[in-house]
Amino acid sequence: MLGTLLQIAFLLFSLAILMNFWRLIKGPDLPDRILALDTIYINSLALLLLLGLYQNTQTYFEAALLIAMFGFVGTIAAGKFLLRGDLIE
Repeated sequence: MLGTLLQIAFLLFSLAILMNFWRLIKGPDLPDRILALDTIYINSLALLLLLGLYQNTQTYFEAALLIAMFGFVGTIAAGKFLLRGDLIE
């Protein structure tokens, strides 16, 4: 039962990533594309966590933690770029 639910969730998160890639390509402006990238990394984080639950291993949880840290830094850098136009002051 849990395996079936994890497979359904895996399918739904994969579909969400595909829709986010569509927004990344067709985004009318830069903030929409940055938001699409942000949701792509959040959904990939969820996929890694689901895969870790499905395979009953902790390795994927550590990889998800690394993706979360890099995604946070990337979001901060993108926001700073949108506000000021440069990353380094």
